Amino acid sequence: MERQIERGCGLDVHRDTVAACVRVPGVKGQREQHVRTFGTTAAELLALRDWLEAHHVTHVAMESTGVYWKPVFYVLEEGFTCLLVNAAHIKQVPGRKTDVLDCIWIAQLLEHGLLRGSFVPPAPIRELRDLTRHRKVLIQERQRAANRLHKLLQDAGIKLASVATDILGVSGRAMLEALVQGTTDPEVLADLARGKLRKKLPALRQALAGRFRPHHAFLVSQVLAHVDYLDEAITTVSTEVAARLVPFASELTQLDTIHGIATRTAEVILAEIGVDMSRFPSDRHLASWAGLCPGNHESAGKHTSRGRRGKATAGCAWR
Repeated sequence: MERQIERGCGLDVHRDTVAACVRVPGVKGQREQHVRTFGTTAAELLALRDWLEAHHVTHVAMESTGVYWKPVFYVLEEGFTCLLVNAAHIKQVPGRKTDVLDCIWIAQLLEHGLLRGSFVPPAPIRELRDLTRHRKVLIQERQRAANRLHKLLQDAGIKLASVATDILGVSGRAMLEALVQGTTDPEVLADLARGKLRKKLPALRQALAGRFRPHHAFLVSQVLAHVDYLDEAITTVSTEVAARLVPFASELTQLDTIHGIATRTAEVILAEIGVDMSRFPSDRHLASWAGLCPGNHESAGKHTSRGRRGKATAGCAWR
């Protein structure tokens, strides 16, 4: 098989160790192979980089193993052409008949051009992605807290959610805080309604007549405090996201003009795929990478479902 890369390295990355196999030209046209194991601390990774530079390596390939590949990739990406490879792609390559080290097998595949690198965004996009994903976790946690609040009110026989659209809105929050302070009179609680909700005062009086006990008050106060913390955290992260999106203001504006895409959705799109569309050969590849292409698996005239189609371009590293 034709050799495409003269000086390459395959890395088998684990939590505490990195096994490296370098394949370079040797004497009389033979290939030399050097295998060495490094740790994953900062000092050890710098030693790995120096070792690769000493062998004049140009390309490095590694599997996308959990999050363990990230510090290794980040140390090496500036000095070498790094390929982050989907482990499933490596397993699909035929020819591995002996139990050789994974790093040797990766180095051999890299040498013959049989590996396809996953999409790894540049550092600014990676940092933005970390922020937007953290914000998403906070938003999900806030929704879980709101759900716990709904369950508490149902347990107390308070049917506020049946009348008010948002129990954490201005009116709902005023009623909840009054309940926490010990006010249980439905007339007094209903009179705290504001805006359009005042048109539903009779229904509110019935909905707020429950069995709200002291332990309910304590638990509701805890949930409300947690919601307040999450709201503040979401605002803080959103401010940081906005600051990091300043260099991409024009792209963000263009995305925001698309029907159905609001500002926050545009921020997430930029964080996930970046602004360099040359990473994707076509719009079809981008749609496949995003998991928006339905799989079409047919055998003997029957169509079977295998769930969402995997990333055709990027592997599983950034899921």
